[in-house]
Amino acid sequence: MSSYGVFRFALKRIAVLVAVSSLPVTVWAQSSVTLYGVLDAGLIYTNKSYNPATGQNGGKQFEMISSGLEPSVFGLSGQEDLGGGVKVKFKLESGISLSNGGFDNTNGGLFGRQAWISLASNVGELKAGLQFSPFILALYESDPRSMAQFGSNISVYANNTFTGTFVSNAVSYTSPKVAGFTASLMYALGGVPGDFNAGRQYSASLKFQGAGVLVNAAVYDASAGNEATLNNTLFEVPLIAKTFGLGYSISSFTVKGSFTNYKAPETTLNGLVGGGNHDVWNLGFDYYVTSALNVNSGVWYLRDPHDSSTHGLLAALGTQYSLSRRTSLYAQVGVTNNHGRSTLGLDVDGALQGAPGTTVGGGVGILHKF
Repeated sequence: MSSYGVFRFALKRIAVLVAVSSLPVTVWAQSSVTLYGVLDAGLIYTNKSYNPATGQNGGKQFEMISSGLEPSVFGLSGQEDLGGGVKVKFKLESGISLSNGGFDNTNGGLFGRQAWISLASNVGELKAGLQFSPFILALYESDPRSMAQFGSNISVYANNTFTGTFVSNAVSYTSPKVAGFTASLMYALGGVPGDFNAGRQYSASLKFQGAGVLVNAAVYDASAGNEATLNNTLFEVPLIAKTFGLGYSISSFTVKGSFTNYKAPETTLNGLVGGGNHDVWNLGFDYYVTSALNVNSGVWYLRDPHDSSTHGLLAALGTQYSLSRRTSLYAQVGVTNNHGRSTLGLDVDGALQGAPGTTVGGGVGILHKF
């Protein structure tokens, strides 16, 4: 090509670049979608089981459970950056059973654990849809066993009621962290025409976290509803609950404690007994012996403040060893002691209700996250 030809070619390229640069420019926000899940399969044994027909000991049990340490779940989460520090987030999460492939640890819906969309910025996050309540999240934060399915705050909670775990028709706001403090508010609409109060639920929490210290408090109120309005399940019955928790961490060792009160109508549904007025005290620790080996323990004492004959004790010890970043093995042992109307059990999936007297049990399993 001659020098004249090269010159003409260069002029054409420059003209094209100028024309393109003069066109309107559309900037697409960055977005991402993640498929995630937890698969947990274990075996559990207890020397007693709860017979719902008699309220007495139903005999020894040995079974496979889908969620011995953590709930088995799968879900989708994602976000889009709208610019200016504003993001749209969403999560769709379902609980599954590895035992039979059905739903588990869910309210029964396809995405019965979480199904929400939110707007998040430096002034906080506004979230709408099926979600966990600030109350249940506060219980998780103050639990020395991180809400393990076996012997933890969630097994005591589920023994009383499931209300507030998966909250439908909910709108919540969580503030940014300011001087160590974070606040959350949630309101769930009952959806009853002509009666804005029927079935409504609300929850609030306040947390301070800093310098190894954790202090939190939370309340939950579903008392305006009634069992008919709230679908007559243990997931949604009238409930008033409050909790106060403390925690302190030094290096790889953490100690936590809490006080919780539950007030719910005594209910028996599908063989499950729940409700009552119960005070619950908890104390325990969490210790990473190495980066791969964790040991944790907790003790829970439950009593009816109006009936001294009703009281129960739950103690559990667990260990988890990481084979890799995503896969771990675990082993747990525990004991319950029930008197009066107390029915504390060891495991949410395999032994939620405990028989009168002393029950001893344990379990092993494998957990994988993706």
